[in-house]
Amino acid sequence: MASVSVRRVDEVPDKELLARHAQGDPHAFAELVNRHRDRMWAVALRTLGDPEEAADALQDACLSAFRAAGRFRGDAAVTTWLHRIVVNACLDRVRRRSVRPATPMGDDAAFDAVAPKMPDPTDAHGVSLDVREALAALPFEQRAALVLVDMMGYSVEDAARVLEVPAGTIKSRCARGRARLAPLLGHHRNRPAPRNVGGGEGGGTS
Repeated sequence: MASVSVRRVDEVPDKELLARHAQGDPHAFAELVNRHRDRMWAVALRTLGDPEEAADALQDACLSAFRAAGRFRGDAAVTTWLHRIVVNACLDRVRRRSVRPATPMGDDAAFDAVAPKMPDPTDAHGVSLDVREALAALPFEQRAALVLVDMMGYSVEDAARVLEVPAGTIKSRCARGRARLAPLLGHHRNRPAPRNVGGGEGGGTS
């Protein structure tokens, strides 16, 4: 396929970028990653807690997406597909290091800078470090659901598509995760609660 100018690549939809990449366009995948890198990084970092682990997971995810682009069938949004790959990469790293104790959460500035355009209820009132430490104590499935719904602003339905489970499973995982977080964050009980997972609101991507 003939090379396409960066300007034209900038203007095409995500699904077309994936198709162009699969057909050999040398610019398409870089543009796709550039569009979604901040949110992919935020998902990885908030899920794993450790910037080094998150960086490795994101690199693994980008490589997987690069190789799998030709198998994308368009039955979900490209952002959903990308975030699913990121979550799977995070899970792979958790499994490989399951016997390792929880790692420190890393530098606050690095964490808070990952998605500056995304409102995060846990960043308010100086509680983000406590929340991150508490999240690290949760089972991966509950942590991933809470990250997507409460921290990234996904609707229950969009989180279900990312994690490839029924919406009811997302609600259940969030409820169990919040119940486990409650005693760990009891000293912040007077703070505003996270948005309700049961509603249809949220910043789910399309």
